[in-house]
Amino acid sequence: MYRFLLSRQWVIITLAALLLIPTMIRLGTWQMDRHDERAARNRLVADALAADPVPVQRLAAPGKAVTRAERYRTVTATGRFDTDDEVVVRRRTNADDEVGFHVLTPFVLDDGRVLLVNRGWIPADGPSQTAFPEVPAPPRGEITIKGRLMPDETTEASGIKDLQGLPDRQIMLIDSEREAQRLGAEVLGGYVAQTAPEPKGGIPQRLGNPGEENAALNYAYAVQWWLFAAAVPVGWFVLVRREARERRARAAAGDSGSEHADGAKSVGEESDAEAARSAAV
Repeated sequence: MYRFLLSRQWVIITLAALLLIPTMIRLGTWQMDRHDERAARNRLVADALAADPVPVQRLAAPGKAVTRAERYRTVTATGRFDTDDEVVVRRRTNADDEVGFHVLTPFVLDDGRVLLVNRGWIPADGPSQTAFPEVPAPPRGEITIKGRLMPDETTEASGIKDLQGLPDRQIMLIDSEREAQRLGAEVLGGYVAQTAPEPKGGIPQRLGNPGEENAALNYAYAVQWWLFAAAVPVGWFVLVRREARERRARAAAGDSGSEHADGAKSVGEESDAEAARSAAV
């Protein structure tokens, strides 16, 4: 009854089902791994934002990369802004997806070392974006600032190409080592996204808090793929049963047709014999 499973069509269907099952299981596992990564990242961010502020020198140093656990930690620093060596970071957007610049200003600490401070976003003041924009000045003199510690930017992590030949005092990525060479000073690794004090007039616009990644969506995708994997053998079994049932029905219909034909033939033969006897009389 199930010899049809050896036909070419059913061999292909069975092989496709056997291939789909492990593929869907693997996709579900990959989505679950993404869920775990995003959930861990969300926990790190939440813990960093909830931690008490610490002096930036406790976490950052020249040539030292900001670790994953140190990212987003709130730090404080006391010193003065050096606007003479200020630069802007190109192609940055604000909360409304408007394209402009981030303002990167060296902050000279009490010990003479330099901390790079991202003071926030300003709009681009021209379509070409080649001229250095008008940047609101920070407070003068010695002040204490607060902000989130961030690692150096890379193309791999940000997706932003590090273009060359840019207009004067414009950069694409924040790189503490490169800025140390430009400034000829000891620059602490990474940079700080300033959160306080607030600027006059709200410009530059302070950078928003890091968003929470949707880990629950990856969890839902993982469950979905695993349900698909479970549905494949069920669907295959249903198709096989339906095919077998249809074949039995066709076979039964064929047998019934044969019996009807045989019966009609017998009746015809009897009628012919009766006609022959009548003619003889």
